[in-house]
Amino acid sequence: MEDETHGITERRERFAAMFTRSLPADVTSSATTLGGRPALQLRTATPGTAGEDVLLYLHGGGFVVGSARVTAHISAALLRHLDGRAVSLDYRLAPEHPFPAAPDDCLAAYRELLDSGVDPQRLVLAGDSAGAALAVVTMTRARDAGLPMPAAAVLFSPAVDLTLSGASMRSKNGVDPVFAPADLAWLFDRYLAGGDGAAPEASPVFADLTGLPPLLIQVGSRELLLDDAVRLAGRAGADEVAVTLEVVPGQPHVFQLDDESAEAAAALERAGRFLAARSGGEKEES
Repeated sequence: MEDETHGITERRERFAAMFTRSLPADVTSSATTLGGRPALQLRTATPGTAGEDVLLYLHGGGFVVGSARVTAHISAALLRHLDGRAVSLDYRLAPEHPFPAAPDDCLAAYRELLDSGVDPQRLVLAGDSAGAALAVVTMTRARDAGLPMPAAAVLFSPAVDLTLSGASMRSKNGVDPVFAPADLAWLFDRYLAGGDGAAPEASPVFADLTGLPPLLIQVGSRELLLDDAVRLAGRAGADEVAVTLEVVPGQPHVFQLDDESAEAAAALERAGRFLAARSGGEKEES
């Protein structure tokens, strides 16, 4: 156990070193708490952006690594299209805190935003990989609890099937430059800690998505998780949810993390516009 704990600490440090980027000069960040967990709040210094839009961002990392700071540059890119602030949550990570700690934290954060007076029509969600799955689970749990839905959600490379049953787990094995199936199995095993990977709150591709707000799903064509995104879109459509699926050719898992990629910049632009068009505080184009 001590060796695994040391190995997980190293994984978290490597992940942070690989993907953390400096924030733009006009973006300010501040530590806060939300739902009893640490969080990072972002605002832009642009005049006229002190409105009431709120973006709740849930970071990826296989439920084991990652942090609000690592993906802050993605939150900042989306925030440019909104009139308000972004809040990225540091939910509890496995294996120290296995399922359902993370979805519990995310629902508590969502509930606190509503309880604090945030208008659900000015509230949008986004997340990448495991965080995208948590965004879906947060919405289904909020719906079941009788809470209002957000205005929209953006899901980057959602990891929504912890049973690894998608066909792309085989067809993209060796094509995906980030993961082999065994890598994902290792992460998900630590999150589930012996639990049922097919449970809808763990794998929302198997959930009833009725009543969810409009969704934008972006995924790369080279991903093991390609079919997670495709099947999630199909499930949403079958459950009468407005859903847009973008499969970006030649791109890997959460390619939006690459701040030097033209494809990433274009995808984030589309995602930001999607959120802005559905929130009550859409900015006017200059």
